[in-house]
Amino acid sequence: MLTPIIAGIIGFLTTFFATKGFIRYARLIGLVVKDQNKEDKPLIPLSGGLTVMAGWFIGINLFIFFNTFIGNGFDPYLGDKALTFLFAGMASIMIITFIGFIDDLIIKKNKESSFGLKQWQKPLLTLVAAIPLVVVNAGVTTMTFPLIGRVDVGLFFPLLFVPIGVVGAANMVNMLAGFNGLESGMGLVYTGMLGLYAFVNGRNTAALIAFMAFCCLLAFFYFNKYPAKVFPGDSLTYLLGAVIASVAIIGNIERAALIVSIPFIIEFFLKARGGFRKQSYGFYKDGKLQSYYKKIYSLPHIFTRTGKFTERQVVYYLMLFEFVVSSTIWML
Repeated sequence: MLTPIIAGIIGFLTTFFATKGFIRYARLIGLVVKDQNKEDKPLIPLSGGLTVMAGWFIGINLFIFFNTFIGNGFDPYLGDKALTFLFAGMASIMIITFIGFIDDLIIKKNKESSFGLKQWQKPLLTLVAAIPLVVVNAGVTTMTFPLIGRVDVGLFFPLLFVPIGVVGAANMVNMLAGFNGLESGMGLVYTGMLGLYAFVNGRNTAALIAFMAFCCLLAFFYFNKYPAKVFPGDSLTYLLGAVIASVAIIGNIERAALIVSIPFIIEFFLKARGGFRKQSYGFYKDGKLQSYYKKIYSLPHIFTRTGKFTERQVVYYLMLFEFVVSSTIWML
């Protein structure tokens, strides 16, 4: 167990110090947006997901270095096939993070939000990120369907299900956002749970991907929690979606990944109810966060429409909800 622990610590430290530097740099170049949930709406650096990507990339490569050059002196988890899948997952996650960064870059003149990519462009571009996982034929082609049972879907798995999984996961995580610490906090819960589940079931490559994401998110959460010093941006939400997809496909734990995604699936239907035009965030009144709407168009609205909760409380309740949902994967 020594190798992943060392790599995780290095990933954590890389993300921590990179985030500190990124906050200063983002302010310098004007990569900032308003914190909509605050009364004075301060300008906060955006696209902190890049630092999580940096820590994750260095941590993963350090692990591979140990595995390649030291071998049995540490924990030799990776064979050649597993290493191929790991590099494919790494490529997919890096590509999709870059796409998220592009979406973050173009910011409205009033600093209200970023608006880089059009809605139809996001799934099209994130589809590109699935290519590395497709070409190495990652995963197992036998799937279990309700009422049908186990079916070998053959080429349909890499050519159809893998792209759908990557695109769906990336855009799904991106829907539930907009509160200090929400994206990174929920990410801590499901990457930690998926990583542990994959490890217990002997899916070490998938466990490594999730564990490294967890370590880096832990460092980032320190800066992103209320009151946020940096926002994750689409660069992090897309990254986290790609992590879920990669872990599910490489580890053959699609059902577990689907279960931890239930809050995001609920969010999709709530956003659809509002025609995908309603905002998740609210406004402050008497120290509490309130919704702009009487009806529920997003999971946070369950709390904000009452006017009884602070932003910090809303985030922690949603993290708790994610934990309860994610815990049910142990019943599989």
